[in-house]
Amino acid sequence: MSDVDDVLTAIAGVDNFLKDLFVGDDEDLQSALDRIDENGFSPASVSATQGKLLYLLAKLMNARNILEIGTLGGYSTIWMARAVGSSGRVVTLEYEPKHAEIANSSIARAGLADIVDVRTGAALESLPKIKEEGLAPFDLVFIDADKENNVEYISWAVELSRPGTVVIVDNIIWSGGILDEGSSDANAIGARAALLALSAEDRLETTVLQTVCIKGWDGFALAVVK
Repeated sequence: MSDVDDVLTAIAGVDNFLKDLFVGDDEDLQSALDRIDENGFSPASVSATQGKLLYLLAKLMNARNILEIGTLGGYSTIWMARAVGSSGRVVTLEYEPKHAEIANSSIARAGLADIVDVRTGAALESLPKIKEEGLAPFDLVFIDADKENNVEYISWAVELSRPGTVVIVDNIIWSGGILDEGSSDANAIGARAALLALSAEDRLETTVLQTVCIKGWDGFALAVVK
């Protein structure tokens, strides 16, 4: 076994250890992950400890109105819906109808159907409708969708916010792909563009944290609307 393999094995072991300590066994969350796997979706959900971080951030800021861009199978949605509680709301946008169907099922299994509004279709078409419906401002916006449209998602996040709204952009490091200005990887290009947009957005105060976990080497941007 190579040194790299040893490190990856250790990282996975630490992640599982932390999950056992701070998340534990959770049938609804595990069911959501199982449904994602059974249907052959990309294993792109946040890790258990990352999901707990979203939950805690939402709790810390007493978030009651959350927007998620990129539902996948509803794993992160469940974490955030638990944080807002019965008086809150999570609006989550998912492009793929099958993803949305599975997410709705997992969310209902978790007893959160009355809290979560899953909207199917292109997010850039759904976001103007959300504005028209008067659902903003949101307390927290979590962006974890197609990276090519990150810049526009960030712009919409600010548009649908208030002073103090927290904006989180996931997968912002992309295994270091952001350093390659000539990259042909659409995801790396989108992540880099998001970083540049966040840096130039004077309505936001932003930092970025690199992460290493069972999901690999990545990171997230954390911003607050001024």
